[in-house]
Amino acid sequence: MKNIDDLMRSAVELAERGLSKGEIADELNVSRETASWLIDRSEASPGMTSGLDGPEDIHVDWNAIGRSSDRLSHVCAAMADLLPDRDSVDLTVGIEKAGVPLATTISQQLDTELGTYAPRKHQWNDNDMEDLDGAFSRNFAQMEGKQCYVVDDTITTGTTMTESVESIRAEGAEPVACVVLVDKKGTDEIAGVPVHSLVQVIRVGDDE
Repeated sequence: MKNIDDLMRSAVELAERGLSKGEIADELNVSRETASWLIDRSEASPGMTSGLDGPEDIHVDWNAIGRSSDRLSHVCAAMADLLPDRDSVDLTVGIEKAGVPLATTISQQLDTELGTYAPRKHQWNDNDMEDLDGAFSRNFAQMEGKQCYVVDDTITTGTTMTESVESIRAEGAEPVACVVLVDKKGTDEIAGVPVHSLVQVIRVGDDE
């Protein structure tokens, strides 16, 4: 992705394939607000998008890592190295979609079981998020009684990670730490769980 026009084209292509706005946000590593803005502005005249006022966000493209299993393995080793309390943790939970390959590799590194969580944003278009539910896959390890790590690629607003932590607790497990490639929110903890990131984005000029 080189510019906003490329992002808009990608958002439209994903929408035409039937992805929800929440899934598009996940694919492009942007907020739901940004995904909606990209789709709504996609019919603007070519060359005119640079002057449009959009939401304040940062697009993260980690395709150079994701397309290589060797690079992914090395990066996940670094992510695993950030995590505390390794002896007491027996489960790594990946947040679908992009968090799952990261969690799979980290789980191999740490010799834990593997679980996955599909957040409710994957069903979101313009409906109320409170009316939607996330889900754990029964094809992977179950949560009850486990100490676990929670893995995703990025934190943008923290909404998805907060939902995931709360859902894991509701299933009877206890998140020990969250780990991501990039933290765009710049937070040390979410829902009382420490957050570790390889890269933290800090906007110069922010009030906080």
